Amino acid sequence: MSLAIAEMPAVDEYDNPFHQLVESFEAERISYCYFRSSLRAPVALAGHSDLDLLIARTDRARAVALLRQCGFRHWPDAAFRQNPAIESYLAYDRETGAIFHVHAHFRLLLGPPLCKTHRLPIEEALLRRSCFQSDIGLRTLDLVDEALLLSVRECLERSWTDPVALKRWKADTEKRRHEVDSLMSVVDRQSLWQRAAEIFDEALATDIVDWFFTDGVSLTASLRRSWRMRRALAPYRIANLLELRVRATAAALTFLFGHLNRRFFALPRATRRRAPGGGVVIALVGVDGSGKSTQCAQLNTWLGAEIDVMSCYFGTGDGRPSLLLAPFKMVAPLIGRAIKTKPKGASHGIISDRPPGPVYSLLFSIWAAAVALDKRRKLALVRRAVARGLVVVTDRYPQNENVAFNDGPLLHRTPSAPEWLKRFEARIYEMAERSPPDLVIKLHVDQDIVARREPDMDKALILSRVSWLKDLNFSGAKIVSIDARAPLADVTKSVRDAVWALL
Repeated sequence: MSLAIAEMPAVDEYDNPFHQLVESFEAERISYCYFRSSLRAPVALAGHSDLDLLIARTDRARAVALLRQCGFRHWPDAAFRQNPAIESYLAYDRETGAIFHVHAHFRLLLGPPLCKTHRLPIEEALLRRSCFQSDIGLRTLDLVDEALLLSVRECLERSWTDPVALKRWKADTEKRRHEVDSLMSVVDRQSLWQRAAEIFDEALATDIVDWFFTDGVSLTASLRRSWRMRRALAPYRIANLLELRVRATAAALTFLFGHLNRRFFALPRATRRRAPGGGVVIALVGVDGSGKSTQCAQLNTWLGAEIDVMSCYFGTGDGRPSLLLAPFKMVAPLIGRAIKTKPKGASHGIISDRPPGPVYSLLFSIWAAAVALDKRRKLALVRRAVARGLVVVTDRYPQNENVAFNDGPLLHRTPSAPEWLKRFEARIYEMAERSPPDLVIKLHVDQDIVARREPDMDKALILSRVSWLKDLNFSGAKIVSIDARAPLADVTKSVRDAVWALL
């Protein structure tokens, strides 16, 4: 028996990783089912949302092997989200560039999104009664079981202290009301009561049926019934009430910190999922105007929806400046207007053949020292992020192979700079040399594109840097070269392919 799906958005028909996984599970007779609403099953199977699968614990080893065969990789959850009974698996679909996410549940855990609170030991019964829906292409719950779980989840997943539950409150209310309306046409009161009474006591079974079939009750009556249901479900808590409240508070605070951190602070902290096998550094390099910032932004958006990603800008141009460089960036335009021509060695503006004078040398030495300190701080942040399992995406990366190329040492331009300051700068770039990225993506463009995007840049230097980029090896790091002259969609796809191959 399956529900008619009204006003369902169009879904993709191609053979995506979810389809391949379900076909493998069916062929190998894995005991599993999709245990959310059958109304959502087609959308989930098409890849428009995560796929929540309840899998028999006895079939775990075989299921994990099939997940790997279908391209899914286990991504460990951050510490506050980790639960041994729930595992996250991600797969990359090269055809669409999308990431597909499977939540593998080996125990039936219920509760608010950030902190599960109850476990119902009815997994075997649910799986035994599940059936394959040929019109959907997925095994789903028996409709009476679906109605039962919907009632219990409505009671347990609502929480005033869970920020995710609060954010989704209105949408979840409308969604569950729609699910109830669809199920009421195929599930009768007696069937639901008998199924609930098989698992719980008769009083709780009555409350479940009353919640499911009663609409428009007063808020007081609804809260009273919810309280009775929670009290009756207390034996199924995974910890005592005090511990659960502490866990929920810690999870909420960590979630809020993660949101603020991603938006404002960019500290190396994992609050979602960590890279399997440890963190990695992915550096995008190229001449000015090659599209590094664009690709860094798309990588952060693409990966950041599922895993912990830290972005790091190693340049001094239009990117987000650090607190150390921000004051210098504020006064730089004033100084730039005062200096009509720049000495030999500069890359932008009107450049003369004269060596830098004493005033310029002093100002430039201060700037170079600040840049070196900023790179040292960022290199330390990158190392900490990798140690904590984050994926680090850097726009540029310090190098000392060619001092005339981007992100190399600066003090060689000023012969009058103190030797001790040059040695200090050199040590920082040597530190970067000893800690190369795990993957370097070179974005190659021709000189005409650079000249069009960077009209103030010296034309001879553009030609040289386009050529020099090919020779940089970043201490033997894995390098992928991409023709960034191609259409943006093609470049983005090539970057994603290279990144996922590393991950």
